[in-house]
Amino acid sequence: MDYAEFADSRLPALSRYAVMLTQDPHLAQDLVQETMVRVQLNWRRVARADSPDRYVRRMLTNQYLDWRRGSWLRRVLLRAEPDEALAVPGDHAEATADRDQIWAWLARLPRRQRAALVLRFYEDLPDAEIAEILGCAVGTVRASISRALATLRAQLVEV
Repeated sequence: MDYAEFADSRLPALSRYAVMLTQDPHLAQDLVQETMVRVQLNWRRVARADSPDRYVRRMLTNQYLDWRRGSWLRRVLLRAEPDEALAVPGDHAEATADRDQIWAWLARLPRRQRAALVLRFYEDLPDAEIAEILGCAVGTVRASISRALATLRAQLVEV
């Protein structure tokens, strides 16, 4: 498989994964683009990996974890708070407000915890693969997921 075939086959999945991490489709596109440039520059190494897909997913995750540290990416995200008075029971707006609330809770989690949750529940990966992608021990993955879920539960109780 060459780079073009790999990119054609994996780009949609990598984009979905990046959206789950960044919570912003435009930032996700930037993240995927920058990662794929690095993949292309290092294609020989990527192609020799046991699992090129896992290798690239780890590259994307590391890029995401390091990306937010850069001062050039500090941006103000403007999102209107949903007006509960306008929500009609059973209306799709209520579901959208619920989804937005979940996004807001996820956004408050540390990057590593959010990445662990996305890899577990969105990508449906086992702990060992998550540990490999995040570059940590399996116990650290489990602890991160446990802390993240505890934080989310606490936020749910507050509402």
